[in-house]
Amino acid sequence: MDFTDVSLTALRVFRAVAEQGTFTAAAASLGYTQSAVSRQIAAIERAAGAELLERRRDGVRLTPAGRLVMRRATVVLDEIDATARELSGLPTEAATVRLGWFPSAGAVLLPRALTALRRTDPDLHIVSREGGTPALVRALRAGSLDLALLASVPPFRPPDTESPPLVLRTLTERPLYLAVPTTHPLARADYIDVADLRGQRWIASPSSGEDRLMGVWPGLDERPEIAHTARDWLAKLQLVAAGCGLTTVTASLAPAVPPGVRVLPVRGGPQEQRRLLLARLPHPPTEAVTRVGAALRVAALDAYAPGTALSQE
Repeated sequence: MDFTDVSLTALRVFRAVAEQGTFTAAAASLGYTQSAVSRQIAAIERAAGAELLERRRDGVRLTPAGRLVMRRATVVLDEIDATARELSGLPTEAATVRLGWFPSAGAVLLPRALTALRRTDPDLHIVSREGGTPALVRALRAGSLDLALLASVPPFRPPDTESPPLVLRTLTERPLYLAVPTTHPLARADYIDVADLRGQRWIASPSSGEDRLMGVWPGLDERPEIAHTARDWLAKLQLVAAGCGLTTVTASLAPAVPPGVRVLPVRGGPQEQRRLLLARLPHPPTEAVTRVGAALRVAALDAYAPGTALSQE
């Protein structure tokens, strides 16, 4: 089989596996069986005459040949999609930027940036999607995202060890805060001492594998009592407002806290910093990507400027 005979279906399946990181996740996203995905990957690797995916215990990784195929496949699939839109009577998208973002960025930062871009750059078409850092980094590597907003925690390691390294730009670096109900005794002061966090009830994200327990103050010297778990950050803040417990909150969410929540700094122990990163592949960005990146930086500086309100009474 010659590579020129590879089907569009095989290319789409290959891109999905590269983005999702596992055959199982790709099958679920496409609505295929895992065996169907495996057959498509086997066919495209036979046509390429090379292994395109390195099978690992924690998922798959693109080989050098796989990265080459992914770059070309992304162009082909984007052109096919554009042709389909044009044939259906929709206008051609002259400048599209594909942006990924970590969950809490969608509460304040992303809407501000998109609002500004609609005013200053109405010709730009931005397609965005939410995801965790590993998924967003895989999508960047696979060529299906142009930019990604990532959150980074100490010791601020690169998001992956692939080569070439991603281009990372720090948009902001701010302390981690604590969200407490306004009726809670800890809400009476202007800051919270870390020693006063012993014995508190916490609202956290469900943890899996080696993920950090998001929502609990880092470095507590006791096993935390998790009263509630929720993936959505705004749901966590509503639970705080209802008096159900405490949760950590980044600067990106501070302007979006609901009434009944105070967002306070914590003193004592190591300072907990959080970085907001803008990531892309290390090839020269298009003008459209540069404009979107600039808008995100302005929105970040505006949203996290000193003096931003941290609580709603």
